[in-house]
Amino acid sequence: MIPAIDFSAPTRYASLPPRSSERFARPKVAPSSHGEQVRTQDGRELVLRAIEPGDVAAMQRCFTRLSPEDIRRRFLHAMSELPAPMAQRLCRIDPALETAYVLMDESIKPAEMRGVGRIFVDEAADSAEFSVLVEQDWSRLGLGALLMQRLVDDCRRRGLSELWGYVLQENRPMLQLCKELGFTQRAMPDEPGTAQITLKL
Repeated sequence: MIPAIDFSAPTRYASLPPRSSERFARPKVAPSSHGEQVRTQDGRELVLRAIEPGDVAAMQRCFTRLSPEDIRRRFLHAMSELPAPMAQRLCRIDPALETAYVLMDESIKPAEMRGVGRIFVDEAADSAEFSVLVEQDWSRLGLGALLMQRLVDDCRRRGLSELWGYVLQENRPMLQLCKELGFTQRAMPDEPGTAQITLKL
């Protein structure tokens, strides 16, 4: 079980908001024929599944709906578009070194990608780097936590010792989520405004 921060402790955590599981109901997840059916507390449904090579167009459409802030938080720098070769690379993963999950909205056609979480394994370091992104209109529903949990589970199945990632220090919701999941945080002296967060597995 992933350790959680004790928010009942006095003073040190007094200024932090309640943990995500208390602020927002967890989405309901059930098996389906091609992934997992995810129902949010507001009644919307998504399918959580592994990424596929055919997701390129959906990924590019998802990118066009992201705000400049969302893009900078995910890629750590500004981008005006997601080039096709980059989208193809992100959708055609090497399963020996990568895992990627997507949250697909199949209530519309073509289906739209609402979130994505991925890891890239560094075999030499026995660790994996992660990234998670959820579309703004689908945020604060527990979907980021769901993706993170699946990535943590995958790393443990692989027998890795550590999961880590870079997060902008201004991205408080992501830092808060990772704190709740047991990640530790340290500043990056060579990258002002960026934190490296790490979970020992």
